[in-house]
Amino acid sequence: MSAIDLYAHATPGFEERVTAAVATLKQAAETYPDGIVQATSLGAEDMVITDLIARHALPIALGTLETGTLHSETVALIGHIETHYGLHVEVYRPVETAVIEFVQNHGTKAMYESIALRKTCCGIRKLEPLSRMLANRQAWVTGLRREQSSARGEVNTLESDDQGRTKINPLVDWSWNDVWHYIAQNNVPYNPLHDHFMPSIGCAPCTRAIAVGEDFRAGRWWWEDEKAKECGLHVRDDHPQEQQEA
Repeated sequence: MSAIDLYAHATPGFEERVTAAVATLKQAAETYPDGIVQATSLGAEDMVITDLIARHALPIALGTLETGTLHSETVALIGHIETHYGLHVEVYRPVETAVIEFVQNHGTKAMYESIALRKTCCGIRKLEPLSRMLANRQAWVTGLRREQSSARGEVNTLESDDQGRTKINPLVDWSWNDVWHYIAQNNVPYNPLHDHFMPSIGCAPCTRAIAVGEDFRAGRWWWEDEKAKECGLHVRDDHPQEQQEA
């Protein structure tokens, strides 16, 4: 059974939430001409946002992080987006020498040994490349939703990141059913791993399928305490309790 079969169905207010998301993206594009990027993780939410950007011809750049440890299915979506939508995706990779040194010193399974080593790996593979993606930009768009985790329960549509850039989260009040209803309605490409009970997909060593009844993000860093489950992409200095979280 596909993720669409499992999750896609209309909920009250869906059309209004789509309209609001489009309005948020249009306003952001007008406010930050040539200075805004969608930082897409290539997950279901981000594919919805990419579709909205393409469908409404919004001048918002697309960028993604190719960490070097993504599933092949995730990497394949980059080319699929470019073919399907005719849009260029900026790809940011970690500094090769930093990856080599980390693996030489700590091995390929370092992330399982301690939170500190896992965060160091995230820093090399995700945070540093993200800093290059956001350099000289005033705003970025994410697929954060309040429903995703308790740490994201207070996310707002418009926020400031720790560098003072505007962070736009157009799907904050969307449900998982909304995401998949939109995907089904609009034939949006998505990662086939979602069809195998992986609602939240990160690097391959740090992602597993979830069981019935488990939390949405239970398959991410499953060996860690729930409060530690973020990589640092979505933290702010004025929210120290979130510094453990992505």
